[in-house]
Amino acid sequence: MTTISITTYGCAMNQSDSERIAGILKENNFEISDDGEILIVNTCSVKTPTEKKIIKKLKELEILGRNVIVTGCLPAADSSIVNKFKNFSFIGNNIIDIVDAVKSISEGKRFIKLSGLKNKFCIPGIRQNPVVEIVPIAEGCLGSCSYCQTRLARGNLHSYPTDEIVRQIQNAVSSGVKEVWITAQDTGAYGIDTGENLPDLLERICEISYDFRVRIGMMNPNHVLDFLDELISVYKNDKIYKFLHIPVQSGDDKILRDMKRDYKVEDFKRIVEEFRNNFDITISTDVITGFPTETEKEFENTLNLIKEIRPDVLNISRFWPRPGTSAEKLNQHHGRVTKSRSRRMNNLFGELGLEQNRKWVGWRGRALVSEKTENGFCARNFAYKPIILKSKENLFGRSVDVKITDSTYYDLRGEII
Repeated sequence: MTTISITTYGCAMNQSDSERIAGILKENNFEISDDGEILIVNTCSVKTPTEKKIIKKLKELEILGRNVIVTGCLPAADSSIVNKFKNFSFIGNNIIDIVDAVKSISEGKRFIKLSGLKNKFCIPGIRQNPVVEIVPIAEGCLGSCSYCQTRLARGNLHSYPTDEIVRQIQNAVSSGVKEVWITAQDTGAYGIDTGENLPDLLERICEISYDFRVRIGMMNPNHVLDFLDELISVYKNDKIYKFLHIPVQSGDDKILRDMKRDYKVEDFKRIVEEFRNNFDITISTDVITGFPTETEKEFENTLNLIKEIRPDVLNISRFWPRPGTSAEKLNQHHGRVTKSRSRRMNNLFGELGLEQNRKWVGWRGRALVSEKTENGFCARNFAYKPIILKSKENLFGRSVDVKITDSTYYDLRGEII
């Protein structure tokens, strides 16, 4: 029996694709192992450093003479990679074709097919984490961001049917899953192409009668504005983690226009304010430092916005030009500028993140243990705050009473009570 290994880079959508790849292969009598004869590398194209890391790994595998299938966003967004690794096989996000790719390699042939079936709900998956079900609700997006390569890889928005999403979650939680991740390139865009919307979908999910929690993935501000009151209403359900991932990318309206983001800074601030007025909530946002047209003053506007908003989670991306995007054609800042701005933003958040997390010290309550760590476990409370626990007991998959005793800028430290 041919054995296969899967290495995954990137977002929750990629993790879900890898789980489905494993499911397809198992159904076709292939064995998934840690050191397979064939290695599948599921790639990400969002950031240049990630791409460089992947390319370095592929070169190492090429030197070793390994049988490799490259999948995911990198070949889907930029087909030139096919000619850089002439001994490897390639598919894009058309994961249903993985069986044909494996069979071709087994027969000593190369397989290349970079597009195909997008509806993946008919595909079974094998969970990497038995406690967590990753549920894609849509693929692609409606945006035209000047810096982003993902749309080239994932295409236009394609929302999956509500009934199919609810059925997948029903089956997962009935089998013991405790945490559901709702994911898409932009969860806020869900249903715009089908006449549905995210709040209505979440209402349906919350009607499922099992004890589980839902983490909602990233949503862009312009879509949230269309149903802000309805979204806040459904967030009041105890099944929904009080966690909002809403990227701002820049604290300056001119830069947002240059990025082709369809909202203003005040829109973002209004959304955050409305959520904080209703909940003790974890706010996660994203910023890009060193966009080509960003001046020092415009960067300082972003610094000031982060000081004002004081997010709990900040994903900082140093700007890198991505092939095929309009921002690639702009005059670029020198690397020392983007690096300096990234460092300054990181230093700021190191202080703010620690201050935000210190507020939780002394908190007591229930938390779901959903991850194993190197030295213990990671639990999540109602606000999806990561709480590191040490225990000789196997806490995995259990809800436990905890007390927060300490914090870093990144996580909380707790003990069982």
